[in-house]
Amino acid sequence: MPISRERKEELVAEYKELLDESNGFALVAASGMSVGQTQNLRKKVYEAGGVYVVAKNTLLRIALEQAGWTVPDEELQGPTAIVFGRDNFPGVAKAVLGFIKDEKMDEKMSVKGGVMTGEDVLSPADVKAISELPTLPELQAQIIGLIVAPSRNLVTILQNAESGVVNVLQAWLDKDDNEGGDDEAA
Repeated sequence: MPISRERKEELVAEYKELLDESNGFALVAASGMSVGQTQNLRKKVYEAGGVYVVAKNTLLRIALEQAGWTVPDEELQGPTAIVFGRDNFPGVAKAVLGFIKDEKMDEKMSVKGGVMTGEDVLSPADVKAISELPTLPELQAQIIGLIVAPSRNLVTILQNAESGVVNVLQAWLDKDDNEGGDDEAA
């Protein structure tokens, strides 16, 4: 069933909007997946901060050109789905590759490649390498840990210094008590 011109324009606009919101995308060859499997993949990608869309290659090519992204022509062949990374491309790539592995979808699904930050064309191996990077929340936690560590060390030093002062004062009081006890006995 042919798609109307208006619908094609809507799809191109939708793809362009998703590209504008993304820091990368992966192209996926998928065939023979059940509706349930597709919905499960969409859910995993969404939870990772992305969007999974089955795209028409010609319309996707137009959207890529309009958005100023590199067009990976060799990867836009055959049935294609696109996984938009939004602001967490490593997490989204990890979700897709994890789904392929966990669901044993190697025969029905594979990553063709992708593009990151509008220009860098990625091979399937590059997408796999990116999926092994820390996700945005993991990076944020690491940065917070780096920021908090010096503060924690400072608090420890201050506590140790405080206890040192208290120990010196206590020793002085104990010494004073011992000397005072000697005076009373005499």
